[in-house]
Amino acid sequence: MDFQTLVSMVVWTVSGAVLLCVLMFVDSLFTRYNDLEELKAGNMAVTTRFVLKLLAQAYILSASISTSKGLGDALIVSVVSFVLLFFLEKTVRLLLSRWGKLNLDYGTQLGKIGYGLLAGSLHVTGALIIAAYIQG
Repeated sequence: MDFQTLVSMVVWTVSGAVLLCVLMFVDSLFTRYNDLEELKAGNMAVTTRFVLKLLAQAYILSASISTSKGLGDALIVSVVSFVLLFFLEKTVRLLLSRWGKLNLDYGTQLGKIGYGLLAGSLHVTGALIIAAYIQG
């Protein structure tokens, strides 16, 4: 392994970590509760959702890095994927709210782990679909 490969690995890793932090922050702006405060308070439903969301985003970033020719392409694919996941989650949340009378945000904030698992699994499912497409 040469020096340029090592430097590239550091740059890609730091860039990916920064992007994941930004995406998780943006996501937290759209929940009806404060993710970090709920995490600090020990809300396992919020923690479960947060961890699954982070894993989903990391998986998409991993797939985009492995198939991209450049860092910029990988980061753009990850941002577009985040937007797709955001709309997918909002659509399913709306359908669950209307048809199933399930309010995922409210149940997750109350600490109901099933709600957090369901909310997080929406991201994981979307990530698997998006990553499959990215990897072609």
